[in-house]
Amino acid sequence: MPLPQAPGFLETRRIDRWWIQPTLVFLGFGAFIVYSTWAALQGSNYFTGGPTHPGAQQLLSPFYSPVLWDATGLHSGHAWIGQQPAWWPTWLLFSPALFILPFPGLFRFTCYYYRGAYYKAFWGDPSSCGVGEPSFRGTRYRGEQKFPLLLQNAHRYALYIAILFIGILSYDAWVSLWSVDAEGVKHFGISVGSLVLALNVILLGGYTFGCHCFRHIIGGRQDCFSCHKHQHAAWKRVSWLNTRHMLFAWLSLFWVGFSDVYVRLCSMGIWTDWRIVG
Repeated sequence: MPLPQAPGFLETRRIDRWWIQPTLVFLGFGAFIVYSTWAALQGSNYFTGGPTHPGAQQLLSPFYSPVLWDATGLHSGHAWIGQQPAWWPTWLLFSPALFILPFPGLFRFTCYYYRGAYYKAFWGDPSSCGVGEPSFRGTRYRGEQKFPLLLQNAHRYALYIAILFIGILSYDAWVSLWSVDAEGVKHFGISVGSLVLALNVILLGGYTFGCHCFRHIIGGRQDCFSCHKHQHAAWKRVSWLNTRHMLFAWLSLFWVGFSDVYVRLCSMGIWTDWRIVG
């Protein structure tokens, strides 16, 4: 008997609204890529407080953390090294975020969940189960064994960098609890911005520590859980995060973008960072 022919692109016999999920993923992920790229290229309005805003809580956008070099003329008080390096070409746009965003971006783009999501939403690989793929895909399945998709295997190494960033952003959340007056004296306080940065760390931590690679590091190498009770307990907690990996992936993606928006608008004077305590 003849086998049925493969359907053309987006052809399917499904009668449900299968296109809703890939469309939402395309719009959500696409909007974040556009905004984060724009925000990274600005090179300004990424902090409040510090020497230029005495008395205000010290907020730093997660898109720019850690600040290795401040842009020329800016003194955020967060720069690890100092002002824009002399070796940077004068004709080339400088932004502190250009040294930072590629690293957490690598963790996102190689994430097991996001790979499945954007393969479908952006590449139609396929757009959904039982839906035809684009003709350029061909009939030979290569998986992720060829360049550039071979680089997806770097996810396990990107995890270590992502964990390092959780520590750095936790420090930024701690710094946001302090303001510095004109005399350089620190004062403790909690503002809305402090809570925004703290929640950003919590959501990013839930996403990072729910990673499949981290789950394997915690307990995937053991054949006898009853022989390692403490490790088993840690593995079960990581598994709780892992089963909600998609939820934390989108919540953290939205909130890290909102954190930049919040700091940016407060820095521009459009929003006020209301003080709650102190």
